[in-house]
Amino acid sequence: MLLNATTAISIPKVLLVPYSKWHVPRYHEWMKDEAMKVSNPSGQEIQQATASEPLSLPEEYAMQQSWRNDADKLTFIVCLPIDQERDLKDEDDAPARMIGDINLFLRVEDEEDEQGNPCPPQIIGEIELMIAEKKDQGRGFGKAALLAFVRYVLGRETEVLGEFVAGDEEAKRILGADVKKTGELKLAALSVKIGQVNERSLKLFEGLRFKKVGDAPNYFGEWELRRTGLDLDLGCEDLVVGGYREVVYGRKE
Repeated sequence: MLLNATTAISIPKVLLVPYSKWHVPRYHEWMKDEAMKVSNPSGQEIQQATASEPLSLPEEYAMQQSWRNDADKLTFIVCLPIDQERDLKDEDDAPARMIGDINLFLRVEDEEDEQGNPCPPQIIGEIELMIAEKKDQGRGFGKAALLAFVRYVLGRETEVLGEFVAGDEEAKRILGADVKKTGELKLAALSVKIGQVNERSLKLFEGLRFKKVGDAPNYFGEWELRRTGLDLDLGCEDLVVGGYREVVYGRKE
């Protein structure tokens, strides 16, 4: 998504910057680091936590470009925080300061109810959050990144959904005439899929009133959790993050 290409988000606990090509080598190291394997058949710990598959470095660069240009994807790199009183510097998102990433994948659900009647189409935003290394986990970085990210998404909901429906052919097909009313489009829910053994992530999202969908994990051993009622001005007090500010991200190389 192009919306956040020149926007970073700074809060006292973390800095979020748009995922750019200079972040790819460090990101790729996270995903292939042999030290992060676990002793079970599921493979790497990071890949287990994020339900992702390993890519080659060229594939990783291609994926970064996809995430930047595709209308259904919004992504930030999570970095260590900066002083709240200053603007960004190029070194603020240097590899040593990168600690994870957070993404939103948008889709339109067009399903039937229990009686087989068609339900109105609704837009779902699926979140993926990763704090990559053990030394950075359990320190509040994940929750801080999630709160800042959700604040950005809900604060710019019209722009996020406007870019989505304008650039995604499947969304246009399902929404039909509603595409012309982008200012009236709303996220029906935020969703997340978490491996059933990833207790830390389950606790994080459940603590923010995400609820499990269904009575059991899916075929891949993942719980889906959702949160509805996404109104910043009503009922989302637990999603408020102090010291939130959006700053210009001007790094070119």
